[in-house]
Amino acid sequence: MSYQAKSSVDIISAARNYIEKIVNDNSISGMKALLLDQSTTKIVSMVFTQTQILDQEVYLVEQLGKEHESMGHLKAAVYIQPTEANIDLLVKECRKPQFSEYHVFFSNVVSKDKLQRLARADEFEVIKQVQEYYGDFMAVNEDIFHLGSDNSISLSSSNANTFEAKHALDRNVKGLMSVFLSLKRRPTQIRYQGSSDLARKVASEVISTIEGDDIYEFRRAPNDPSYSGTLLLVLDRKDDPITPLLTQWTYQAMVHECMGLSYNRVSMRDAPGVKGQKDMQEIVLSITSDPFFAAHRNDNFGDLGMAIKDMLSDYQKSQKLNENIQSIEDMQNFMVRYPEIRSQSVMVTKHVALMSELARLVDVCQLLDISQLEQEMACSNDRSGHRRQTMEKLNNPRIQLADKVKLVLLYLLRYENSDDVANMKMALQDQGVDSRKVEQIDALLRYAGENKRAPGLFTAGGLMSTLGRQLKSSIHGVENVYTQHIPLMSHTIEAIAKGKLKDASYPLIHGTASNTRPSEVVIFVVGGITMEEVTKVSEFNAASASNGTNMRIVLGGSTVHNSTSFLKEVGAVFKA
Repeated sequence: MSYQAKSSVDIISAARNYIEKIVNDNSISGMKALLLDQSTTKIVSMVFTQTQILDQEVYLVEQLGKEHESMGHLKAAVYIQPTEANIDLLVKECRKPQFSEYHVFFSNVVSKDKLQRLARADEFEVIKQVQEYYGDFMAVNEDIFHLGSDNSISLSSSNANTFEAKHALDRNVKGLMSVFLSLKRRPTQIRYQGSSDLARKVASEVISTIEGDDIYEFRRAPNDPSYSGTLLLVLDRKDDPITPLLTQWTYQAMVHECMGLSYNRVSMRDAPGVKGQKDMQEIVLSITSDPFFAAHRNDNFGDLGMAIKDMLSDYQKSQKLNENIQSIEDMQNFMVRYPEIRSQSVMVTKHVALMSELARLVDVCQLLDISQLEQEMACSNDRSGHRRQTMEKLNNPRIQLADKVKLVLLYLLRYENSDDVANMKMALQDQGVDSRKVEQIDALLRYAGENKRAPGLFTAGGLMSTLGRQLKSSIHGVENVYTQHIPLMSHTIEAIAKGKLKDASYPLIHGTASNTRPSEVVIFVVGGITMEEVTKVSEFNAASASNGTNMRIVLGGSTVHNSTSFLKEVGAVFKA
């Protein structure tokens, strides 16, 4: 179960630590059952493989409340969120126990009334201990987390007082607080995005939570005399609707955008290259169990191709094979000629399959052509030229309908005009785009149009557009592309690092104003983060560690969006 922490604020280590404490608890020694709920099942699966869990004398892993014959020979370790529904299930277990005893670990702070209710129900005294282990978040990377809350954009709507919206707000605040508890940090400063009432509300709820419970009192960061505090900055997804819409060109981000990366799992069921290979129908991409992915998750598409080629070459040498591999097609043919590799090296097979499918999608979906126009619209101002190119793409039968919708959305977010809106909606309908997809245009403008978001979205992006970098490649079959876009968040991080974050834009709601750069910054985006922002934070942390700046960013959000999930959520909330 080894995993090396990268820093004292390592999100994955924080989550793993609690689970290791549960399965290695001396009072639950020997064969045991691990009972989870839907949320903690995902939390555990993000940082441990099933094999790693079973190696800890865990005989059975199942959902709390599942009925079966009595297993009195097993003790049960229960790791669940402290929800009313879970308390109901525990009460039911107490009245008719299926295991010899229960050791209950809540993933967040549990209220006294719930504990009292549980105590009253435990007539057979089967509950031997109750603990709070604050791992109520999904650890994506060492510096990235999300809360699995895919309805938080509803908090920006006029219906934000519904039960569902209140539940979403509660989930965001409590999940964020569990991160601070797991890291043993209390923010010394709390700021929020000044243009967002929602960001202010979340920040205010965080302060109320901290001040209402002395559990958040921690000592100074251990063994670190240079520690200069932890800043919490609460942002709103609404202020940057551009980043979730762009085609991505780094490994982890590209997989999520093109194929979907859900709780570290990628579905390959529709990939032509793996049909009939049952072991390739779902692929796990986790930095805790896949060293190649951990090392190359932020590689651009061209460098990734080279890395996979090198991995295959190393494998050939170890097997005394001699194949000339120069292209992605060569990789695929190699795997076909040597099917035994699938059983001998899961890692090689997995990444060749993923790279092959990504290359196929790049070609089939015309992503290089689309991405170039996306980047130009995100980073430069040329209304007539961009309108002409967008209309050309709409009339191109090789471009997917979903990508046509995205291009129109990007154009209209930059050049918001009633005539253009009507004309482009009509053009999409003429291309056969479903009316519900066309309605996403109005929904996105209602959510994050020019009069809804803070000013400066395109100004900030344009300042850095000349610093676009080329994705270089020396493997045949992988094209060069340009990525110019810099997420709005990157400019905010740069301002923090330089001690130039403006109070007017990011008001201080807790703590004392200071120009001193904080040692740690937790950025939380209500409504969700994107993989492009994940990549930028990872790059910043790597550069900060190497140049001695040593300011570390932890990025979290309600969920992790790609363009599909983002538009789906916006459309559901802001539909007419």
